[in-house]
Amino acid sequence: MTCLNEGVAYEIPLNISTSEFENKITALRENFSDLPVDFNLVSSEGRRKKLLIADMESTIIEQECLDELADRLNLRNKISDITSRAMRGEIDFEPALRERVSLLAGLPATSLQDVHDDLTLMPGAATLLATLKQNNVFCGLVSGGFSFFADKIAAQLNFDACHCNQLEIEADHLTGKVIDPILGREAKAARLQSWCDEKNLPAAETLAVGDGSNDLDMLKLSGMGVAFRAKPLVADAADFSIVHGDLTALLYLQGYQAEEIQFKS
Repeated sequence: MTCLNEGVAYEIPLNISTSEFENKITALRENFSDLPVDFNLVSSEGRRKKLLIADMESTIIEQECLDELADRLNLRNKISDITSRAMRGEIDFEPALRERVSLLAGLPATSLQDVHDDLTLMPGAATLLATLKQNNVFCGLVSGGFSFFADKIAAQLNFDACHCNQLEIEADHLTGKVIDPILGREAKAARLQSWCDEKNLPAAETLAVGDGSNDLDMLKLSGMGVAFRAKPLVADAADFSIVHGDLTALLYLQGYQAEEIQFKS
């Protein structure tokens, strides 16, 4: 057994075939379900990825920005319910996004900054980005959320690129509309493929992380698709899942040891 970080992450070599992965990981998770421990099986070859594509809301940051905006109109329960259903895959992302944004019509644009000021990074996010950037990994942020927030988070963490949606604003108020085209499930996967093409990288050399159903396509396309504290539908579909750890778990999955990690608060 190799200690990657004392009391946090360990790796144990197993000699099993790829065809055995699913049965083995299911057995591990079921047998130790009473412990706050994440189990994942990772191939020993090609573990360290050269490109990260990350969802933002409830992944890189702890909040869902639309839900926070809804608070300003006392509509959190109504909008967060739609958000949850969309992230669970019960309703399509695009119509759910349009419906939620329509409820924000008339909200002063100053509310965007108020929400931004209250956003908090997911534990491990700064460490993840600092470590990957030091190792010359291209890092891209893709969000079904909005540029006002995503651009600032991307700059704060030194992402190389950021793609997201845009709110329509007129006379300093939200109109209740999203500017087309909408970045959703298919567009996230397309963005990953586009970056792979630009960097001349196979998808096998990429790492994707997200929590909602609109992240599924990019998780499946990526060489290491990680469902992070995800909805059951997403966790069940993804090859890798983190429930208990923070975002530094993505480094341990790649075999980084504590002395190689740039820990940030």
